[in-house]
Amino acid sequence: MTTRSTRGPARAQGTRRAGLRARGYPSDLTDAQWQVITPHLPRQVPGHRGRPRVWPARRIVEAILYLDRTGCAWRYLPADFPPWQTVYGYFAAWRDDGTLARLHDALRAQVRAAGGRDPEPTAAVIDSQSVRAADTVPKATRGWDNAKKVNGRKRHIAVDTTGLLLAVVITAACVQDRDAARPLLWNLRRACRRVRLVWADAGYAAGKLATWAAALRLTVQVVAKRDPHAFEILPRRWVVERTFAWISKHRRTVRDYEHLTASHEAMILWAMIVLMARRLAQPDHLSNAHLACRLTFSFPQGLEGALPFEGLPDVVAGCGAAVV
Repeated sequence: MTTRSTRGPARAQGTRRAGLRARGYPSDLTDAQWQVITPHLPRQVPGHRGRPRVWPARRIVEAILYLDRTGCAWRYLPADFPPWQTVYGYFAAWRDDGTLARLHDALRAQVRAAGGRDPEPTAAVIDSQSVRAADTVPKATRGWDNAKKVNGRKRHIAVDTTGLLLAVVITAACVQDRDAARPLLWNLRRACRRVRLVWADAGYAAGKLATWAAALRLTVQVVAKRDPHAFEILPRRWVVERTFAWISKHRRTVRDYEHLTASHEAMILWAMIVLMARRLAQPDHLSNAHLACRLTFSFPQGLEGALPFEGLPDVVAGCGAAVV
């Protein structure tokens, strides 16, 4: 019996060359999506000091999106992406110099304008979500959420009335919503100067939050449940819950693996950037599909009267669809 010997330790990534691309991934950008993102990324200036760029910016972005979507570790990036040190270097640089925030805000304004809305919102919805933290999260920035029984961090977000992200703050899970609302509203005020009305749940009713928000010229309106022990879809509040669902499609955000809270915030921004780039890259007649349900139901001949209930056409019509 013979065994094949290997030289040196196993590596997560093998030898590669710039521009080499073995295959595509579902997280890769289409040409139309890349054209939406690339104008907002810093360009390499000829004659600028420093090492010239070797890897194309598109592969750097696609590597970040792959990691965000799949939840893998940096060292486990596939070999046809640039080296993980290079990808993380751009990730950290764009996170710290404001490039990521500017890219996100620019796409949000474009999505709102494409939907027939003003680029700057005037109302927001706030909420929080606790997520478990991995062993890479330091003790100083994690805590125990006794209500959710979660040991980790809590992300506090503000979204507009369509669910697009306006502001995000990452804290330990033990921080109360009303306490974290102050830095969240402060960031919201700095990012969106025209916001005047903020909807929230009952967790923000206690304390002096409303008085403090009034100093920022913000009105906090609590949308309370009529029956605290029953499930109920509340107006305005369901929008922010849908945004949490959008974010949680990306496995890197389901559990917090980041040593820095700024890195977890960046992963959330990248998740929303992908969503907005897809909307902007759609054809014009499909770009507003998230705002209205336009469906057509066809029934086989002879089954028109065999509907499960008589009110189906009215329900369908209420969604903006047609029954033929």
